Amino acid sequence: MRTGFFGNRRRRMIFCLCIMILFLLGICVWGLCLEEAAKVTDFSRKNLSPCPAYLFGTDWMGRDMLVRTVRGLSLSIFIGILSAVISAGIALFFGTISAVMGHWVDGLVNGIIDLVMGIPHILLLLLISVALGKGVFGVVTGVALTHWPSLARLIRAEVIQLKESPYIQIAGKLGKGKGYVIRKHMIPHLLPQFIVGLVLIFPHAILHEASITFLGFGLSSEQPAVGIILSESMRYLVTGEWWLAVFPGLFLVLVVVLFYVSGENLRRLLSPGTVHE
Repeated sequence: MRTGFFGNRRRRMIFCLCIMILFLLGICVWGLCLEEAAKVTDFSRKNLSPCPAYLFGTDWMGRDMLVRTVRGLSLSIFIGILSAVISAGIALFFGTISAVMGHWVDGLVNGIIDLVMGIPHILLLLLISVALGKGVFGVVTGVALTHWPSLARLIRAEVIQLKESPYIQIAGKLGKGKGYVIRKHMIPHLLPQFIVGLVLIFPHAILHEASITFLGFGLSSEQPAVGIILSESMRYLVTGEWWLAVFPGLFLVLVVVLFYVSGENLRRLLSPGTVHE
């Protein structure tokens, strides 16, 4: 039998989760420090391939692609986290009131969920973003309003089960109102599902933000987001400047995978079945 810190499966998951969080946090902090450096142009060094001085090469305006990539990723992570938090909050609200407030509220919420899920995801996201003037506000609002239905249904099912719990029944017989029961008894129980759902929403949020920005319906071209970098690089791939798209694309995939793995590890850590692993 394996012993020690790494012999325990939960401890290994916690260790890996901490490493991934530190890596993603490092990208965010690094990106904030590079806000001005990402805008610096120098035509004397334009179109340089990857080298020791410029690990990701430079673009047609002499901008350091490593700096732009890190800055773009930090911006995308910020937008993804903000969108995921808002979306998960909407899911928690609708999922809870749907199961608690009676049949007509339940029917109304389920109708809204069916409506949102019935419209092609990327199309609805594009329409919301364009209607709100694109930019950070339009993208965040669009992503937040299109990613909550699945989590809301999961929370609704959990609340329906909670309503049958003895302590919930006793609280009701003692005269406690629905608001009190939701705040004191249901929300604490729903927090693990809420946190895991929030983390798992993020990969979808950051990919959709990059997608609509790539298509020209997201962030403005002045902002060094990953979608902007990839969109601009498409014009130069035919001339052999492959590094303009490869490195930003690989790092975007890496960030998305890290958040997905973090969410899965968090879900397993919060699962009662893994307590003794």
